[in-house]
Amino acid sequence: MPITGKLTALRVAREKRSGLYGDGGGLYLQVSASGAKSWVFRYWIAERYAATGEMVRDPATNRLKGRGREMGLGSFATVSLAEARDRALECRKLREKDIDPIEAREAAKREAALQRAKSLKFKDAAEAYMAAHRIAWKNDKHAAQWPATLKTYAYPIIGELPLQLIDTTLVMKVIEPLWSEKPETASRLRGRIESVLDWATVRGYRQGENPARWRGHLDQLLPARSKVRKTKHHSALPYAELPAFLAKLREQDGIAARALEFTILTAARTGETIGAKFSEIDTKNKLWTVPAERMKAGKEHRVPLSDRAVAIVDGVSDDGGDEGDFIFSSRSHGEPLSNMAMLKVLQRMGRSDLTVHGFRSTFRDWAAERTKFPNEVVEMALAHTVGDKVEAAYRRGDLFEKRRALMRTWANYCIQARLGGNVVQLQNANSG
Repeated sequence: MPITGKLTALRVAREKRSGLYGDGGGLYLQVSASGAKSWVFRYWIAERYAATGEMVRDPATNRLKGRGREMGLGSFATVSLAEARDRALECRKLREKDIDPIEAREAAKREAALQRAKSLKFKDAAEAYMAAHRIAWKNDKHAAQWPATLKTYAYPIIGELPLQLIDTTLVMKVIEPLWSEKPETASRLRGRIESVLDWATVRGYRQGENPARWRGHLDQLLPARSKVRKTKHHSALPYAELPAFLAKLREQDGIAARALEFTILTAARTGETIGAKFSEIDTKNKLWTVPAERMKAGKEHRVPLSDRAVAIVDGVSDDGGDEGDFIFSSRSHGEPLSNMAMLKVLQRMGRSDLTVHGFRSTFRDWAAERTKFPNEVVEMALAHTVGDKVEAAYRRGDLFEKRRALMRTWANYCIQARLGGNVVQLQNANSG
């Protein structure tokens, strides 16, 4: 039994000299140079053999090997001598069980943190995840879809539940009803739930495997998305019908109609067109430079412009527009067109069977069947990412001059065919 009680409350209160003053049983009063007082428990940890657990002795002296440790028990301002003795007693009890008091305290803190985290709701975790990652989402549509899908499908079922309670059964309750009807939405929703739960695990808010993971888990419970329903591609206009369609499109009034024609002539995506600004256009060199943040691949894209595409920009510019303004702006000053504006033009023309994105397929089919331009030139015109790493490494340029010839040929096809000209002859990469 260790001898304790060497200190008195009066002495502790009056002691001002810096140093350590033992009470016995490993308890010490520590006085710093500034006069601050605190309690520490000092103990010794024996070194043990990993295989047997036996204590290690120094061969030369036969003494046990180990190290001393020091554990703070609190400030004298908040912990009395009696309370410090009680805390030291608890530490000695742990040492009798060969438990390190410091490690035991840290484990208790981790458990307490986990218990607190269990009360964090999935909705709160999702909001925190989105706030942390939104700055990296360059696509506005993507950033809007995240909260929309979670609010619509996940929050009603698991939004108010603590993270630790979310298991495979609950994830399936969210995902399974959508899997056959809306497989693409369901797949994205599953991925978003998985990301939120992964974030929560790394942050220490939950433990264990992610119940929303696909490989080796949900893939055993749900059929592959590709087998649920065939992918529905964007409706595309046959290229033979495009000149006549463009003739009717040019008869349509409004900025959205001009935006659609510009999109078709440049084979651009909707977001690239509606976000275009006058500052991106070099009419002298017939060049449109789309910044990386508006490109799907996250890389700046140079687009050669045909005479008609430049004329569209000039026509809009004549109506007034500063360098930093959107080319195709809505009635609200300074705001770009809605991403539904061009689709409404198609509906107004009685072509609800078509989509804006489908005209990229029209361009792709025309280039493959009516020209001899190399595939890589056409793919670059569409700003597609090169899949082959070896090919990508060797092809570091953007084939701009060859793409200029391609887009000039495309514009001539659209216009000359409408006027009755002969444009069925094949073109090669060096033509024009």
